[in-house]
Amino acid sequence: MARRITIRAGDVTIDGELNDSPTADLVWEALTIKASASTWGDEIYFSIPVSAEEDNTAQETVDLGAIAYWPPGSALCLFFGPTPMSQGDEIRPASAVNVLGMLEGDPTVLRAVGPGTVVEVSRA
Repeated sequence: MARRITIRAGDVTIDGELNDSPTADLVWEALTIKASASTWGDEIYFSIPVSAEEDNTAQETVDLGAIAYWPPGSALCLFFGPTPMSQGDEIRPASAVNVLGMLEGDPTVLRAVGPGTVVEVSRA
């Protein structure tokens, strides 16, 4: 079963799909989520009402367009380019994240989303 989500932030709307991981299950059950965006390089993140530990999807680097959960901050993360910790072309979170899925289309549209923008994540 595909678990499609829609992310709306200001004038930007992008879809994604969640994987079958335990953390993705928790996020799916918590939708719809609204929060204020924070940015860190080409990453948007925001706290969500989900608590999970690192799981077998945890990665120190992620692919362009990754949707992930950051356990230390109980935060959902959307990656659309390098972060301040990236070296070269890699995309490196602050610490390991549980990868939940992937954004569809061009994730760089998220560059238009500034800090403080309300982000809404819902089932598509």
